Amino acid sequence: MAFQQLETRLEGPVLLAPDVHGDDRGFLVETFTQDGLAEVGIADEFVQDNHSRSGRSVLRGIHFKVGGGMAKLVRCARGAIVDVVVDLRTDSPTFSEWEAFELDDAGHHQLYIPIGFGHGFCVVSEVADVLYRCTGYYEPELERAVAWDDPAVGIEWPESSPILSERDRSAPRLADIQAELPFRCP
Repeated sequence: MAFQQLETRLEGPVLLAPDVHGDDRGFLVETFTQDGLAEVGIADEFVQDNHSRSGRSVLRGIHFKVGGGMAKLVRCARGAIVDVVVDLRTDSPTFSEWEAFELDDAGHHQLYIPIGFGHGFCVVSEVADVLYRCTGYYEPELERAVAWDDPAVGIEWPESSPILSERDRSAPRLADIQAELPFRCP
């Protein structure tokens, strides 16, 4: 088995621990095998890979895609991040709840984020390279965001004054866009 599935509180996201083969020379880790993901119930077809680099205290998110939505498989290849998912499925018993995971270049954990969840992260190392495997192509007209500091969601970020993009600084609160959310539980 290529991945061990770790426990999550919210139903939907899947935290994965890959097999890491290491010795005094370094390590080898398989970061993606279609069969390995299928073994833990992830059968999505991934069509695009993205790579971002950010410095300490940069916060990106909470982002999601409308239309057909987009699932992601996220890992931190360099450094460390606190990765956060928010349940945006309006009929979910955990709607608007969040869960955080530390992803780093030591544990090599990966987080599968299904359609219906917002995603964001905050860098807690000097620099972090974050890799996303996506089930949809980037379509700017379908990209949306929720305020990172929405008090109704109440995410406990590791940084109280993060470095933000203009998009993230001006993102709406969840209550302001809830009626427009297309996501439902499977």
